[in-house]
This record gives sequence, structure tokens and C-alpha cells, in this order.
Amino acid sequence: MNNKTIIAMSGGVDSSVAAFLTKNKGYDLLGVTLSLTDIQTSDIADAGAVAERLGFNHTVLDLKKEFREEVISRFVDAYENLRTPNPCIYCNRFIKFGLLGEYAEYNGYSYVATGHYAQIAEENGRYILKKGVDPKKDQSYVLYSLTQEQLKHTLFPLGGLSKEEVREIAEENRFVNARKKESQDICFVPDGDYAGFIERYSGKKYKEGDFVDLEGKVWGTHKGLIHYTVGQRKGLGLALPKPMYVCELCGEKNCVVLGDNADLFSKTLDAEDINLITVDKLDSAIRAEVKVRYSQSAQKATVWQTSDDRLHIEFDEPQRAITKGQAVVLYDGETVIGGGTII
Repeated sequence: MNNKTIIAMSGGVDSSVAAFLTKNKGYDLLGVTLSLTDIQTSDIADAGAVAERLGFNHTVLDLKKEFREEVISRFVDAYENLRTPNPCIYCNRFIKFGLLGEYAEYNGYSYVATGHYAQIAEENGRYILKKGVDPKKDQSYVLYSLTQEQLKHTLFPLGGLSKEEVREIAEENRFVNARKKESQDICFVPDGDYAGFIERYSGKKYKEGDFVDLEGKVWGTHKGLIHYTVGQRKGLGLALPKPMYVCELCGEKNCVVLGDNADLFSKTLDAEDINLITVDKLDSAIRAEVKVRYSQSAQKATVWQTSDDRLHIEFDEPQRAITKGQAVVLYDGETVIGGGTII
């Protein structure tokens, strides 16, 4: 492999510092900003300014159509099928390490570098994904779908750094985005109104129905099932005698089932569309630390692979609000074993 590398540049401080570090290691860089939505003008300008300062070329790759098909449509479809998706995982899988990886290969580049906080190692002939050293920024959860071939051609220069160290490097180099605020929202829903976005995108009006409790008592009228997710308490618009939480979305009866916090806990889950990194398959049950959402600390569990594309997981302790559509990711200490989508 050559040292020609595409650095994915979002316009933010992380990818800018990743570019700086990769160039300093002697890689021959081309900066690429993916144009995915219509709200990125300043980000493209910031990425270009950093590339110019560091002395390498920068280009924009228009993938709006592909982003709509692979990320936005999957996001909408998941909500319509009563799942709560993580579109960043779709984007990593199909766009950043899928299409951008193909673009790099087609144009003779051996690597794609990004500003993700994670690490890649080679162990026993396999490429291994590990957590970033900064626990507050570790992004290994959203990268579990990377294949062996993708890991082989990927660089994560920030994996051994903290966010504070990254900011310091950006300031020392006077990058225009050294103090740029990070977005916490999904990039194509900047106002955070997922249901409103889905209605505009699909052109549909989702039917109202009943809020019911576990005994079947009706407590009011919901605005459409896409407005709710398991574990939700706020925003129900109900006058309730005590705190109640969304426990289930029932498509057949078009109802939102409410219950107590205690009703949200369960010990098992099944997942499909799996990707394993440390092994090709699980021949027997394993012990692992498991996360069922990005912000959760890993929980001890036993994991079985029940078919080519399915996992069954049993936790030592009940877990709150295990949600269909979210990723479940398995860890062995700092190493990502693999993961899948909760069904």
C-alpha cells in the first residue's frame, strides 16, 4: 500500500487536527468534505481553510442523493416501523467508510483518515477496533460495523488523545475552527424535531391513537407513534397522577403503552444485521461487556450467536429501556468484539 490518504474533513476541529497529525506522519493527503445536506456552507469553507494552511488539496464530494437513500430514508423507515435508529451508524457504514472508502480505492488512495475517537490495532492477523483513550469522547460504539477490509484501510489519528489535547493542537496551529462549537444534533435534523422532519420528508400525517397503561386503561390521545420512543417520560402532554413512561409502541392497535419506571427493565435482547470484528463467528457462548446505547456504561452479559446474522444476549442485571433499532455493541475490555441492531 502507498501512503496516499484521504482525510475526511467535516469543517470541525477534530477532523482538522486529524489532518494535521496524519500529514506530520508523512502521509500524502487529499482533504475531502462530504456534501450531505444543504446546510454545510461554512463547514466546507472551514475545511478548505485548514487544508490550505496545512498545504494539501481539498475537494468536495457531493453525496446528497446517496445520503438521502442510505441514511435519511433508513432513519424514516425505522421510525415508521416503530424502531429508534442511530443514523450516525448508517452514515459511518454506508457513507464515510462505504462510499468514501470506494472513492479512495478507485482514485489510488490506500487509506481514509477521520477524526473519530477510536483506535485500530493488528492482533493475530486481524484488525481490531479499540476504544479511544478519552472515555468522554470514545466513539467505538458507532463504528462497530467496520469490516476487516475497512479497518485495514482506516486511520484514526485522535484515538490516543483527549478532546482538550485536540483543542490545544488546533489553537497552537491557529486553525479557524479551534474553538468551533460541536453540534449535538443529528446533522439533517438540526432543530431536534425528529417527528416534524419525518412528516415533512415522507409527506405523511401519522394517525393519532390512544395512550393506554399496562391494564388497558386509556389516558389520552397520542399524536402519532413516530413522536415517541421507549423510556420517554417528557413531552407526552398528559395530566398523570404519577410519572409514567413509554414502555411499548403497539403498531397493530396504534397505541402507546405507558407504565412505571420498573416496567422498563428487562434482561434479554436479540439483535440482527450483526458484524463481528475479533472473530468470524461465535462458536459458543461468550462473556462480554455490552452497551445498548451510546451513552451507557458497558454491562456484563452472556452472548450467543444463534444464526449467521443474529445474536441473543442475556444480561447479569436487568437493563432499562432496551430499544428496538438501537445498536448493541459487545466489548472485551477496550476491544470491540462486534455488534448489531436490536430487534
